[in-house]
Amino acid sequence: MTTETPILYESKSSPNSRRVRIFIAEKRIDIPTKPVDLGAKEQFSDAYRAINPRSQVPALALPDGPVIAEVPAIWRYLEEAYPQTPLLGTTAKLKALVTMWERRAELDGFAPVMEGVRNAVAGLKGRALSGPHDYDQIPELIARSKQRVAHFFADFNVRLETVRFVAGDDFSAADITTLVTTDFAANALRMPIPVQHTAFKRWYDEVSARPSANA
Repeated sequence: MTTETPILYESKSSPNSRRVRIFIAEKRIDIPTKPVDLGAKEQFSDAYRAINPRSQVPALALPDGPVIAEVPAIWRYLEEAYPQTPLLGTTAKLKALVTMWERRAELDGFAPVMEGVRNAVAGLKGRALSGPHDYDQIPELIARSKQRVAHFFADFNVRLETVRFVAGDDFSAADITTLVTTDFAANALRMPIPVQHTAFKRWYDEVSARPSANA
């Protein structure tokens, strides 16, 4: 498909969509959006499959035709196309640190929350993994997911005892994934930041007060 400007297909109920919305808000750029109703299973419609055959959001349709899916890929495009307010690092060292900590936030925090939710919610029966294929839920994974999330909070609290933001001195994509993970865990798994993790709570209070957090 061809568009005059990039168009972001997203859903307000999608944590991955929120990661991209916050990124866009931090860069102060205007990207038109089109909602995809996940509750109505619009992601499985022929019209949306023509945009993203994997039936996932978000997806960014570019002016010259290609559609970019996957949050890191969308971020990379936006970072290169709109270089103001860099969020993926500005030097070789900073780019590596942002990538490392963002990946840890996703693998150690975001992924376990998603795993716990998709294996627990009755409405996701047969859809334990997002995407074009069906997978049965495994209820036994829920307890392990919660244990992994607890470890995520503890490990990142140690990190945040020594730095202002997750990757260092500056707000970055690593903070975006950590923020979305934290809210996702609190809302979907009823796992807020444990009270003993004061460094994590200090960080959360600061980043959640940023205007972009409401994107």
